[in-house]
Amino acid sequence: MSSSLVDRVRERLAAESGPLRPGLVAEAIRAESGGVLGDTEVLTNLRVLQTELTGAGPLEPLLRAPDTTDVLVVAPDSVWCDQGNGLQRSAVRFPDEDAVRRLAQRLALAAGRRLDDAQPWVDAVLPGPGGGAVAVRLHAVLPPVAAAGTCISLRVLRPAALTLAGLAAIGAVPPQAEQLLRDVVAARLAYLVSGGTGAGKTTLLAAMLGAVDPGERIVCVEDAAELRPAHPHVVRLVARGANVEGTGEITLRQLVRQALRMRPDRIVVGEVRGVEVVDLLAALNTGHDGGAGTVHANSTSEVPARLEALAATGGLDRAALHSQLAAAVQVLLHVDRVGGRRRLAEIALLRRAGASALCEPVTVWHADREWGGGRTQFRELLAGRCVP
Repeated sequence: MSSSLVDRVRERLAAESGPLRPGLVAEAIRAESGGVLGDTEVLTNLRVLQTELTGAGPLEPLLRAPDTTDVLVVAPDSVWCDQGNGLQRSAVRFPDEDAVRRLAQRLALAAGRRLDDAQPWVDAVLPGPGGGAVAVRLHAVLPPVAAAGTCISLRVLRPAALTLAGLAAIGAVPPQAEQLLRDVVAARLAYLVSGGTGAGKTTLLAAMLGAVDPGERIVCVEDAAELRPAHPHVVRLVARGANVEGTGEITLRQLVRQALRMRPDRIVVGEVRGVEVVDLLAALNTGHDGGAGTVHANSTSEVPARLEALAATGGLDRAALHSQLAAAVQVLLHVDRVGGRRRLAEIALLRRAGASALCEPVTVWHADREWGGGRTQFRELLAGRCVP
């Protein structure tokens, strides 16, 4: 199929307001080719155009692969994919920079966002490959902001549905740590799961929520719908970005406030990434024991500083943040990725540090060092909540 025919068909279809059904695309091919193509040629060209004009184009096969977590386009001839063993260069190639730019703009439009010279970046969530239930987070940047050419980052947001037993079975959580996690849930201790990008924070959080008593009501607030714990009573609230007119945004902070009015037994924030940390800590200090969330951090020792930075954007100073944190959160769980394998790396208690009154983590269990100095304190905390 010639590039000129692709361009003519694309221009014809751009005027269509409805979905690009196969019959509509085939009709456009016949019209732009002057009616000289037979049924076989039309079918072949239809497949080419469906790849070009719908879905994620040449990236679609990578996104459909069951193990894919990330697909990154750095240049027309540089497409990288993470399928569980770190980033590796794929065989996918684009004809030129214009093809990458067109794909980025089409994906942005599919998410109801704009991407052009006036708005050279986009951060949005797309429906899953082939219209499936799995969502895809899109981030794209156009030149001249992206100096070397259009960059596209796609993260496949697979539903986190593994149980604690399932994580133990694949070696992500050792047996002794699994029991500690069950104790945290049973004692209704509030906890934060920390870790880097792709380390498995959401997976561990969903597994722990699946261990919550079936009689409890869980309200989850997320930026993108990832949490699907094996629990019979879960309410999921999902934030929404602004549309192309810049209106209609619903933030995590707004949803946390709404969650408080929904009679929750446990409030969960899928990822604490901004001012919503203020509302989450306030919620955990109003009788909602056992709440949870995730936060980006390189270790448990860095979590307080990370929360300080986030709380500052919400007008909460350092002293107030640590006062709220000490009363709201008891446990920190850290996950990391070693050699491509995700694992639970540390369980720590969050305690005030002497005269400074600042919170600092005390290790209960560590994947490399086994038991830490916080083990006795952890047992006392469990006993105080009638958990043996």
